[in-house]
Amino acid sequence: MSKEVLFLEYPKCSTCRKAKKWLDEQGVAYVDRHIVEDNPSADELSSWQQVSGLPVRRFFNTSGKLYRELGIKDKLAAGMSDEEAFALLSDNGMLVKRPLVIGDGFVLVGFKEADWAESLLG
Repeated sequence: MSKEVLFLEYPKCSTCRKAKKWLDEQGVAYVDRHIVEDNPSADELSSWQQVSGLPVRRFFNTSGKLYRELGIKDKLAAGMSDEEAFALLSDNGMLVKRPLVIGDGFVLVGFKEADWAESLLG
């Protein structure tokens, strides 16, 4: 892999640590970004969602405390617009599914080793 990817993580997240270890073991070059201290903007999230082809709801950290406290599942079900979703996600990095890897022409949401191997090593 010649180009660096952008790796967004929350350092205390065990899945993020596992993903980072995997990147290091595979020799994948990356720029590390703290998802809370340097939260993605609504524009970044929108462009990443378009590249990923995934529905907006896949960018939410559905297992997070804040997701439940804010009742986001119900808001999404009630027809929250993509713009509203991106605004909400960009407001607090803890709402964003992590880790995220942004590369040239692909976006990976969450850590699935097979998907990562295909996109990053294939």
